[in-house]
Amino acid sequence: MNPPESWPESWPESWFAADYAEARAKFRAAAERAGAVLETHLNPNARQPDGGDLTTDVARLGPAPGPAAGGAAGVLIASSGTHGVEGFCGSGCQVGMLETGAFDLLPADCALVLVHAINPYGFAWLRRVTEHNIDLNRNNLDHGAGHPANEKYAEIHAWLTPRDWTGPGRERADAAIAAYIREHGMFAFQEAVSGGQYDFPDGLFFGGRALSWSAQTWREIVDAHCRGARRVAHLDFHTGLGGHGACEIISVEGAGGAGADRARRWYGEAVKSPERNDSLSAVVTGSMENGFDGIAQDTEVTSVALEYGTQSLPEVLEALRADNWLHLYGDPESDAGRAIKRQIRDAFYGDTPEWKAMIWETADRVVRQAAAGLAG
Repeated sequence: MNPPESWPESWPESWFAADYAEARAKFRAAAERAGAVLETHLNPNARQPDGGDLTTDVARLGPAPGPAAGGAAGVLIASSGTHGVEGFCGSGCQVGMLETGAFDLLPADCALVLVHAINPYGFAWLRRVTEHNIDLNRNNLDHGAGHPANEKYAEIHAWLTPRDWTGPGRERADAAIAAYIREHGMFAFQEAVSGGQYDFPDGLFFGGRALSWSAQTWREIVDAHCRGARRVAHLDFHTGLGGHGACEIISVEGAGGAGADRARRWYGEAVKSPERNDSLSAVVTGSMENGFDGIAQDTEVTSVALEYGTQSLPEVLEALRADNWLHLYGDPESDAGRAIKRQIRDAFYGDTPEWKAMIWETADRVVRQAAAGLAG
């Protein structure tokens, strides 16, 4: 990648977009300039707000997939938009990877695969969830085997989703939440809300009861582009936790797992783990890492999430509550609806040149570390 002093003045600001359609156009244009092979996955369940197609796009550079002679022995795969509205960050970094030559850092037998907007509905509609209110990072599990219970979420669900958003019902719900936090602490409230739940389809962090289109598409992409490789490095871009512009690298593999140990060797002390209780994130079920289960027997997978801070945790959770209410009971085209859309966009996208520069500085470093890890 080019050193900062040689960047055009417009970098990295010009890599980021104002909305999903612009992000998709920038990604595809950068992929074509880089000589990548592009593929498109059309979401059949929903459209953009203006009626346009919703797609997940994949760009690949390097050896073809598969175990045949000349096939890629390693893959660096980076995904954006797992949580829809968080896609602004990941999309900008993916464009930056293409524009600055991330592929050139990889060993000759490795491929670069960029999965843009794996949840295109959430990106286009400024929602964290899919078209069926599913949290994609809680949806990747064997639904036929049953779902883990989240009794703590059940206790607070009604407070999170009051129908009366501007009157006494909301006031009572807020008072109950404040009392819960005073008694149990803010992190306990975060755990109850965000760990994932499978009993309330109208609620927050709903993991679904079957694999969503996005989860199925993710598994198809992993199978097509990573099967046959000996080693895979996965970077999944997220926003919403931590200090403004700061990045926590999160390994969701169980403590002591081989992938978690590799992540710490590759990325250093920046790697945290909910399982070790040193992460900003609560323990979650059904994460994107589980999409590699079908190839894990033959492939060494090192999967991490890059979690970038935006606003305070109470502000982020409040934006999620507001957006959930809006799509249950409100009108996105009303003045109140547009205000909520600005609120949730700001909660997950630090749309300033300074924030974008901080985001890219970390992404640049982590991509280099991933390339070194694949080489080692």
